[in-house]
Amino acid sequence: MLYQQIAQNKRRTIYVMAGFTLLVALIGAALGYLFAGTATGGVIIALIITLIYISVMVGQSTDVVMNMNHATEIHSADENPELWHVVEDMAMVAQVPMPRVFIIDDPSPNAFATGNNPQHAAVAATKGLLAMMNREELEGVMAHEMSHVKNYDIRLQTIALALAAAISLLVNFASNFWWFGGGDRDRERDGGGVIAILGSVLLIILAPLAASIAQMALSRNREYLADASAVELTRNPQGMISALRKLEDVQPMKAADPNSSALYISDPFKNQKHRSFSHLFDTHPPLEDRIARLEKM
Repeated sequence: MLYQQIAQNKRRTIYVMAGFTLLVALIGAALGYLFAGTATGGVIIALIITLIYISVMVGQSTDVVMNMNHATEIHSADENPELWHVVEDMAMVAQVPMPRVFIIDDPSPNAFATGNNPQHAAVAATKGLLAMMNREELEGVMAHEMSHVKNYDIRLQTIALALAAAISLLVNFASNFWWFGGGDRDRERDGGGVIAILGSVLLIILAPLAASIAQMALSRNREYLADASAVELTRNPQGMISALRKLEDVQPMKAADPNSSALYISDPFKNQKHRSFSHLFDTHPPLEDRIARLEKM
C-alpha cells in the first residue's frame, strides 16, 4: 500500500510539473504572437525568463523563506533539546544531512521544511507545535518534514513557486504592454487572426488562475506522499495520525507568510474543521482524508 501510494503521487507530480511547463510555453507563444508576430520567439523568451527565476529562487530559498516567516535559527541542542534531538534522529533515519533548525514564535501549531536540496535544507516549528505535541507526535511531524527533504519536495515547491512567479511576470508584462498601445494592430483587423488573438488574450487572462490551481494541486499531492514516507521512517503510523488529529481544530497562524503557506504541514490560515465545500483552491488536502489514508496503511 505504502509503495503504491508513493509511486502514484510521484506520477501525479510529473503530470503537474509538465502542465506547469506547458502553461509557461503557451503563455510565451501567446505573447509572441500578439506582440511580435512569432509564437516561437515568445516561447523561447518565456522559458529563458522562467529559468532565470528558478535559478535565483533555488539559490536563495532557505534564508528568504525563513525571513518571510519570522523564524529564528537555533544552533545547538542547548537552545531546545527536544526539537534538536528529534530533528537529528529523523535526519539520521532518513539518511539526509542534519538540516538547519528554526523556531517560529507563533502559538498555532505548525511546521515546514525548505531549501534547495538535502545538503542545504532547513526545518521550522512553531512554539505552538512544540507545546502541543508529545515526543511521539513530534517525531511524526519531523519525519514528515524530513520526507519532504529526502524526496526533494523542498526543491520542487521552490521551482513551482518560481514558475508561478514567472507566469505572473509574463502576464503583467502583457497587460501593461497592451494597455500602453503594444501589439500588432494591423493583424487585429485581419478577420483571419481574430480567433487566434482572442484565444491568446483569454489564455493570458486565465494563466495566473491555472498556475495557482497547479501549484495547489502539487502541494496537496506531496502532502500525501510525505505522510506515507513519514510512517516509513518512524514505523509508527499512530504518532503521525495523533499529530494530524491535534492539528484539526487550531487557530490560524499570525506570523506565516501567505506565499509560503503550501510549505506547512497544515494550512496555516484555515481552521481545519471549518473548510469550504470546494477543495480546488486548498493548498493542503483535508486532514480527515490524510488521517483516513494513514489508518489504511
